[in-house]
Amino acid sequence: MLDSRPLLMVSDFPEIHRGVMDTLQVNLGYKCNLSCTHCHVAAGPNRKEQMSLDVVEDILQFMRLKSIGMLDLTGGAPEMNPHFRHLVIEARKLGVKVIDRCNLTILLEEGYEDMAEFLADQRVEIVASMPCYAEQNVDKQRGKGVYHESIEALKILNSLGYGQDDSDLTLNLVYNPGGPFLPPPQEGLEKDYKRELWEHHGIVFNQLFALTNMPISRFGSFLMSKGQFNDYMSLLKGSYSEHNLDSVMCKSLISVDWQGYVYDCDFNQMLHIPLIASDKPKVHLNELFEVDLKGQPIAVADHCYGCTAGQGSSCGGALD
Repeated sequence: MLDSRPLLMVSDFPEIHRGVMDTLQVNLGYKCNLSCTHCHVAAGPNRKEQMSLDVVEDILQFMRLKSIGMLDLTGGAPEMNPHFRHLVIEARKLGVKVIDRCNLTILLEEGYEDMAEFLADQRVEIVASMPCYAEQNVDKQRGKGVYHESIEALKILNSLGYGQDDSDLTLNLVYNPGGPFLPPPQEGLEKDYKRELWEHHGIVFNQLFALTNMPISRFGSFLMSKGQFNDYMSLLKGSYSEHNLDSVMCKSLISVDWQGYVYDCDFNQMLHIPLIASDKPKVHLNELFEVDLKGQPIAVADHCYGCTAGQGSSCGGALD
C-alpha cells in the first residue's frame, strides 16, 4: 500500500486547542467482515489486531474518573471484538451514552444473529455505514451483495424500533463519497436518502451524516495510485472554511487505539501522530487518569483540511 503520510506532515493548517472533553472514541480493532475502498483504517477479515480485556478495563476506569458522557465505538467491525458486549454493558451501567459504528452486514454474520437485539436492549445508538441509497454505488465501495445485506439489516433494526418516530432508539446513516470529491450538502442528501429508502424498502432512520473521505490509509493509497492525491488535497484546501474550526471533533474527544494508546483523533491515530501534550512517541490511556488535557494544543497535519472543507466533516456529520 502506498503511504500518503510524508505528504501530509508538513502543514499550514491553523493551530487549534482542546476544549472540554466529553467523548472517548475507541477503536476496538481492525478485524472486519468487509474491506471497503474508503476505509481509513484499512480494516478487513484478515486483520488480527483486537483490543484486550485489560485495555477495556482501562477505558472503563478512565470514564469513571473523567465523567465521560459518550463512548464512541469503532473498528473494523467493533462488534467482532470478544469484549464488545462487556464494554457496552459496563459503560451503560455508568450512564454513558454508547455509539456503535456499525457496517450493518455484521448483524447477519454467523455468531452475531442476536447482536441487533443486544444493541436495542442496551439502548445503543447506531451509526451505520450506507455510502449511497443506490445498489451499484454501495457494492462498488463495499463489495458485491453488501447493499442487499445492508437493507436486510436495516429492516431488522427498524423492526426493533430503531429509527422510528415513537422510539428512543437512534439509527443514523453515514454517506461517504465514491471518489475524490466532497460530499453534497447534507440536508438535501438526507431528504433523498429518506425518500428512496422508504419508497423502495420501507426503511426509516433518524439522520444522515455526510463525511468527507480522508486522504490517508486505503483511500490515500488509492489517490496516489491514480495520480489524484495532489488534486484532492488542493480541493480540500481550496474548500477550507474557517467557521468549521470551532466545531471540529478533536476539541471534545480523544481517540484510543486497540492497544490503549491515545491520539487527538481517529485520523491522527491512523497516521501515528502522537499527542503534543506529551513528549513521548506514544501515550497510554492509563497515563492520563490524572491529567487534564483542556487547553492543550492538538496535533495537526494536511489531512485536517478534510474536516474543515465545505460544510465540514466530523464523526457526527457536517459541521456547518
